Amino acid sequence: MPSNHGSGSGMGSDADVAALAALVADAEVAADAVRAAQIHEVRVLAAAGVLAEQQSAGASERVKAREMALRGIAAELAGVFAATDRTLQRRIDEARDLVDNYPLTMAAWEAGRIVRGHVRVIQDEGCAIPVGDRAEFERLAIEKCERDAPNRVRDALRMVAERVHPRSFTERHEAAAAGRCVSVKPGPDGMSDLIATLPTVIADGIVDRLTRQAREIINARPGVRAGDGDAAAAGSDTLAAGTEGLPAGSGGALFDSPDATPSADASSFIDDGRSIDQVRADVFSDLLLAGTPALDPTATGDGDGTLGAIRAHVQVAVSALTLMGNDEEPADLAGRSPIDAATARELAGNTTSWDRLLTHPVTRTALECDAYRPTAAMVRLLRARDRHCRFPGCRQPAIRCELDHTIAASDGGKTHVCNLADLCKRHHDVKHHTRWRVVQLAGGTLVWTSPTGRVYREDAPPPLVTFTIPDPPGAAGPPPDTPPPF
Repeated sequence: MPSNHGSGSGMGSDADVAALAALVADAEVAADAVRAAQIHEVRVLAAAGVLAEQQSAGASERVKAREMALRGIAAELAGVFAATDRTLQRRIDEARDLVDNYPLTMAAWEAGRIVRGHVRVIQDEGCAIPVGDRAEFERLAIEKCERDAPNRVRDALRMVAERVHPRSFTERHEAAAAGRCVSVKPGPDGMSDLIATLPTVIADGIVDRLTRQAREIINARPGVRAGDGDAAAAGSDTLAAGTEGLPAGSGGALFDSPDATPSADASSFIDDGRSIDQVRADVFSDLLLAGTPALDPTATGDGDGTLGAIRAHVQVAVSALTLMGNDEEPADLAGRSPIDAATARELAGNTTSWDRLLTHPVTRTALECDAYRPTAAMVRLLRARDRHCRFPGCRQPAIRCELDHTIAASDGGKTHVCNLADLCKRHHDVKHHTRWRVVQLAGGTLVWTSPTGRVYREDAPPPLVTFTIPDPPGAAGPPPDTPPPF
């Protein structure tokens, strides 16, 4: 019987419905193919973990041998997956955990009963449950996943995990609190997220104190009556950003330097139009960068300890033209991300420690470095040249790396800039304990060869001028001019 639905109907014509049905059928085929590929990838990565175990079997230091084998395998696979070796090692561990410890989940995934998103949620929420008690959690979790989308089941699965866990919440919280930490996640436009993993009551207390302090600052503005700060806070999204006397976009936070104290203008409340979020962030920065910790084991009954004297230490690379204000090109916070030109000039004005670099006129590779302390000049030059770990894909800042002889000193390698490069501890170990090999060419270019023969070229970044925020007066001086122990 012919359809009476015209092209203007909400259901569309028979031809439209047929076309949509064909698309749905194609989508099902594509979804099946994606699921099969994802499962294949997980099993390949899990097999990589098994291979690392096999390679380390029988070693005298099995844990270290497995770690070195795993690093080497992860570095090899990183080239195939276009990811860092750290990322691949994490994915290998996750895949091994999934295949070995979640058999019911893998079976449901392979049967098409759940999708990859469900698998992630099950693994995330089930990781706290001992393996021996996990089967009941998996069974209940899969039943819930079959009835709802991945983004809707997390809370339900969390409650399931709470019910089936053999230990009390109090016991688990005490153990989890031992993992508290602070980390930095670089973001765009010269900004980063500072992430503190803390007990919830501590985190809420910190936010509450910052909020109350921010409201006091807002209430102290000229013309603001007591209590109006709460109204200003409620309408924070309508307040204009900006702080008198500071670089645009700095939010009022300054890197502390022993010889530089923010001027009165920098802390003035006149024409302060910051929102409560901005004030909270600025107070937070000020407390951490300039405040004296209450918990200081070096303090005595007669005075403060040494923790309050510790200042931030960062390395910045910036062109001379930017420093002179002739352009607004961003500077580089070594190993992290760009920072705006105004902030770079502010930091440069406060620092007393400078390196002047002679660079190649074409490649801009650092060639020589002038310094006041020749015993540290080579280290400073290499930090300025490398800026970060020189293993393919690694961005660990050079100030937290180790200097490595490309040709080992024991094999006749010279302690010279042409035979040295910054490597983080992880990749320093990879170079010495796996079959990765490296050759250093002129200008600090490193050519890495993986165990299977893949070649990766690492050109040195092109810094122009660098400066480092120094340690406070009285800090330990530079190390003696002795050969490094590597």
